[in-house]
Amino acid sequence: MDTIFTRGPSLNIRLTLALVLSVTLIFVDHKMDGFKSTRVYLNSLMSPLQYIANLPGLMLSESAQRLTSKEQLLAENQKLNNQLLLMSEKLQQYDVIAKENAQLRELLQAPVRLSSQKMVAELMAVDKNPYSQQVVINKGAIDGVYLSQPVLDEKGIVGQVMEVGSTNSRVLLIADVTHAIPVRSLRNDIRFIATGSGALNELYLEHVPHSVDIQEGDTLISSGLGKVFPEGYPVATVKQVVRDESRPFARVIVTPMANLDRLRHLLLLWRTDDSPQKSESGKDEKVKTPATNEEESSDA
Repeated sequence: MDTIFTRGPSLNIRLTLALVLSVTLIFVDHKMDGFKSTRVYLNSLMSPLQYIANLPGLMLSESAQRLTSKEQLLAENQKLNNQLLLMSEKLQQYDVIAKENAQLRELLQAPVRLSSQKMVAELMAVDKNPYSQQVVINKGAIDGVYLSQPVLDEKGIVGQVMEVGSTNSRVLLIADVTHAIPVRSLRNDIRFIATGSGALNELYLEHVPHSVDIQEGDTLISSGLGKVFPEGYPVATVKQVVRDESRPFARVIVTPMANLDRLRHLLLLWRTDDSPQKSESGKDEKVKTPATNEEESSDA
C-alpha cells in the first residue's frame, strides 16, 4: 500500500531542495534585504503574542514592586511617627525651659529674646555656574523678602538673600567663596569666622591660632554678630583640625549642618524688629509691604 510519505521524490532529494531553498532565502535576506517589509509585518503580527507571553512576568514584577514600595512607605511612616513623638517630647521640655529662661531674664533685668516671623519657601532653580553657590526660591518682595535675610533648612543655616525680585529671590549659600558668617563654638563659646570653600560639603575657619581650643566634632552655631543671622542656629561641625607649626594659623575644615546639596524647602527668618505686630485677637498682622522692604534694604 502506498502512503503519502512514499509519493513524490525521495527523502534525499527533498532534503537537498530544502537546503538549497534555505541558503537562497538566507542570501536574499542578508545581501539583498529582500524580506525587510515582510519582517515588519511579521513583527507586527507577533507583537501581541509576545506581549501576552510576557504578561505574567510583568504582572509578577509589578506586584512585587508595589509590595516593596508599600513596605517602604509603612516603614518610613513608622519612622516619622517615632520622630514626631520624640520631637513632641522635646518641644514640651523646650516650652518649660523657655518660660524659665524668660523669668530668669526678667529677674536679671536682661532683655527677653522674642521669636521672629518665619515663612516657608521652595527651591526653584540652582545656579549652574560651578564657581558660584546660589539658588533661587519662590518668594520675593511681594512676600516681604528683603536683602541679607537669613535662610535655613531643617538642620541649620543655608545662606542669605542676595537679590530680591517681585516673586522670587536669589540666595547666596554659606558654601560660596564670597560668603562669611560669624560663628561660635557651642562647647566653649570661642568665636570664629566661617567662610565658604566653593564646595557644598566644606567650610573653612579663618585665622585660627594654634593655641585655640577647638576639636574635631565641635558644633558651631551662629554668634549673632553682624546682625544678619540670628544667634543660636546650627551652622557646621568641625571635621578636621591641622596644626602645622610652619604656618601662622591652624587649618580648620568644617562641614555645614544644612543639606546644601539636597535643598527643597527652605525657611525664611525675619529680624526681631521686623516681626509682625500682634493684634488684640492674637493674630499676626501683615508684616510689611514691598516698599517698606526697599527702604530697609537701602538703610542696610
